[in-house]
Amino acid sequence: MEIARRVAAFIEPARETLDLALYDVRLPSPIAEVVKGAITAAAQRGVQVRLAYNLDNERHPKPLPPPPRTEPTLLETLGVPMCGIPGEPDLMHHKYVIRDGQSVWTGSTNWTADSWSREENVVLTVDSPELAANYTRNFEELWSTREVDKSGREEPAAVDVGGVRVSAWFCPGKGEDLSHRIAAALGRARRVRIASPVITSAPVLATLAQIACDGRCDVAGVVDATQIAQVRQQWHANGNARWKLPLLATVFERSAFTGKISTPYRPGSVHDYMHAKVTVADDIVFAGSFNLSHSGEQNAENVLEIRDAGLAERLSAFIDQVRSRYRPVPPESGDYTRDLND
Repeated sequence: MEIARRVAAFIEPARETLDLALYDVRLPSPIAEVVKGAITAAAQRGVQVRLAYNLDNERHPKPLPPPPRTEPTLLETLGVPMCGIPGEPDLMHHKYVIRDGQSVWTGSTNWTADSWSREENVVLTVDSPELAANYTRNFEELWSTREVDKSGREEPAAVDVGGVRVSAWFCPGKGEDLSHRIAAALGRARRVRIASPVITSAPVLATLAQIACDGRCDVAGVVDATQIAQVRQQWHANGNARWKLPLLATVFERSAFTGKISTPYRPGSVHDYMHAKVTVADDIVFAGSFNLSHSGEQNAENVLEIRDAGLAERLSAFIDQVRSRYRPVPPESGDYTRDLND
């Protein structure tokens, strides 16, 4: 309920526009009434509200874990303009809100009860007309074309937010560039902290393996052990990706990563993943909806690159606190999650 109240508090000041790009919306009562009440109240006082959501595509193979399904029936009760973005070929994976072209809510959390109560997530709010304009341009791309692969091509120019340099990155247009940007920051860092369900992006994975072997950098983080196990199985089955296996093993052998054993996906199961998506390289933070994955490069995603020592310290402490809950990830294992449970 606390997150629902925070969502409502963010929406309440809206007076002109409210654009929401939400990958997954599934809210039971009474949480639904809090969020729905805030959105409908905004519309009733004349705010122009638009909501874009991911539209599941049954024709394409599901990633792991398979994406949850937004409930259109819940959204339709809001009585605001909506747009389903087909997950074709890749997902509309954003979780952001733009208020009055002035403020942005973003991060890793979906708008579901499980996301707000069972998962580790990070939410960021920023007051900046310049950043809000970048997000609005991204929203307009999705709203007008309804095509993921035509979005996210804007250059991530840095803006000043209260004396802090902040850049907004969008995928898939800048997906590969973002992975290389993160990898470059990792390669220069003396301290690295990572929270990501999986780590499969080639530039990031290779750089992590390199700095872990060099031994000059303090590298630690947390992943979702169940999803890592599924990734290993996929790579073993797919000869084209097997070359990544020793890199992943090196990262887990030479650095301090732990893994959360989450509930494997199945229809009707709870979603309790380690879902935070944050990378800290010294005083630089990358945070948003982006997994450190090849799939993330191809989805519609957003990431804030923030150069702020205080925030970097705060999020590093958050990552260390989360990883302290779980056991180290073994470098290699046949039955990965079984070994973690032993």
